[in-house]
Amino acid sequence: MIIVHGTFPIRSEVRDDAISLMREMVMASRSEHGCVSYEFYVGLTDPNTLLLFQEWESVEALQGHYETDHMEDFLKALPEVLDGEISTRRYEVCSSQDDELDEEDDLMAPPSTPERKDRIIH
Repeated sequence: MIIVHGTFPIRSEVRDDAISLMREMVMASRSEHGCVSYEFYVGLTDPNTLLLFQEWESVEALQGHYETDHMEDFLKALPEVLDGEISTRRYEVCSSQDDELDEEDDLMAPPSTPERKDRIIH
């Protein structure tokens, strides 16, 4: 699974436009093959900072997202609402299972134990 987190500083005078733009992106992206979740959130400490959280089944699904028409439209409109630099991070969550453990036992093990095989790669 691929997780993408982004931070978007928004100009206060066009905040409503920015939120509408983000809503359009959410609706279009959620229908894409391989999209697990896609959502923007308003920052609690700064309502002019929008946070993006998205999950994809694979790197290929995420790459397909980058190649959509709605992504192209979003990127064209984005400079009009931004008030600074976008910050993004991508994480790959991998899991390998021990043959002696079933999936539920593996996921229930504390992260610091050898039984827990999840890795997060930034």
